[in-house]
Amino acid sequence: MSDHKKEIDHITGVETTGHEWDGLKELNNPLPRWWLWTWYACIVWAIGYWVLFPAWPMVSSYTKGYLGHTNREDGIKAYESLIAQRMEQGAGLQTASVEEILGNDDLRQFAVAQGSAAFGDNCAACHGSGAAGATGYPNLLDDDWLWGGTIEDIHTTLLYGIRSTHEDTRLNNMTAFGRDEILESDEIETLADYVLSISGQEPSEGADLEAGATLFADNCTSCHGEDAKGMQELGAPNLTDAIWLYGGDRETIIETITNGRQGVMPSWEARLDPVTIKSLAVYVHTRGGGQ
Repeated sequence: MSDHKKEIDHITGVETTGHEWDGLKELNNPLPRWWLWTWYACIVWAIGYWVLFPAWPMVSSYTKGYLGHTNREDGIKAYESLIAQRMEQGAGLQTASVEEILGNDDLRQFAVAQGSAAFGDNCAACHGSGAAGATGYPNLLDDDWLWGGTIEDIHTTLLYGIRSTHEDTRLNNMTAFGRDEILESDEIETLADYVLSISGQEPSEGADLEAGATLFADNCTSCHGEDAKGMQELGAPNLTDAIWLYGGDRETIIETITNGRQGVMPSWEARLDPVTIKSLAVYVHTRGGGQ
């Protein structure tokens, strides 16, 4: 029989537990019943969850649980369902040509939606999220196309690239007239002034435009044409408008003539599936600059 005498704290009127530390006595205040029952229920629920669902990590796996349910499997099923749905909706893209896709409203709308996503993932880094381009990267919204802006031209460029490693790549280089010692520095400056003049800009004071025209005829017309409006089959730009890939000021034109330009567009044939490439071609063409 215990001889412990109950002690009541005279301030709170609560029984003490008999424990004391440095004059501080512990009061016997048990937790509320509702809190205890909630705690017990949580313990039971946790044990049940542990039994039914994956819970404990192990060295090479984890406890699967009685039900074997995982969010990963749900995610995989949802992804596979989405892929199947997209394949069904885009079945016509498999066999249709890019010209036929453009002519079919349903196929075109589906291709544009798919191409928009693919553009953001693969093309926006160079051409910008809005396809407006940047210095050295063409603007895809205007009507100025180096290699042609028809739907077939765009599709071909996407497939094989420009100066890429693909054996069928579009290939033509801007000659480095200064670096390769084809023209002297003063000739390059004269030629640059002539190019400025035909593009509607002011050449430097005292520029010999007649000599520049001769230099242009001797060195540039084979690619840019006698009228300097370029040749898309060679990827040579029109020099008479105000659209410049690398810049149209005198200093930049001199740099271009001196060292040439060899920008690279990658081939996407081995990176993207044929349907995605078709969708990209349709998307780019419908951005407003397609010919």
